[in-house]
Amino acid sequence: MALVARREDRLTALAGEIVAGGGAAPIVIACDLTQMGACDKIADALTAAGVEVEYVVNNAGFGLFGKAFQRDRADQLDIITVNVRVLTDLSLRFADQLIRHRGGLLNIGSIAGFLPGPGMAVYYASKAYVLSFTEAMRAELAPRGVRVTVVCPGPVPSEFQARAGFAPGFDSAILNVSSADVARQAYDGLMADKRAVLPGLGIKIVPFLLRLFPRSFILAAVCRFQLRKN
Repeated sequence: MALVARREDRLTALAGEIVAGGGAAPIVIACDLTQMGACDKIADALTAAGVEVEYVVNNAGFGLFGKAFQRDRADQLDIITVNVRVLTDLSLRFADQLIRHRGGLLNIGSIAGFLPGPGMAVYYASKAYVLSFTEAMRAELAPRGVRVTVVCPGPVPSEFQARAGFAPGFDSAILNVSSADVARQAYDGLMADKRAVLPGLGIKIVPFLLRLFPRSFILAAVCRFQLRKN
């Protein structure tokens, strides 16, 4: 197992928990995914350890709240770097190894990927990409024995909201699923070779409801909802 994130202290602590629970010591790779060469650093560390990849879990991602034209452009481009470019790079970079080991690819999307997102325009768009890309990769890799699943949770209690710049609202109270439950459902979904996993009953009905209304109505509704976060 290899753990990748930008905060080495947290990675080391998590690695310690895994070992204490009886697991093998994971490879710890501390790197900032917004930086050029991050994916090369990950690949080099795995090569140096003499291991190949059987499963890829692309969980890293973040968003920023606010009108896109008013937010810092560089920060928003970092969203695309992490949520889109790095996810794509790692999905493709290790595809041959996934095929060789008949493994799996698990990409973390969001229910936001089904919607336009004024107030978090770049984040919502990035998750639409994750949904589309992962479904397409599934079609390409499934015949080669690779399981590919996209997970589309709703609000999950985490540091995401604080990093994005807003406080959890009533949607979080109604729709949220714990990170542990999301992880369990994601794992079970990948092992069962599901195309998509939507954790929580409330989230499961969202794609169905979206078919009942015109896109213009959905856009206006999301805009009004997002403005309430100000």
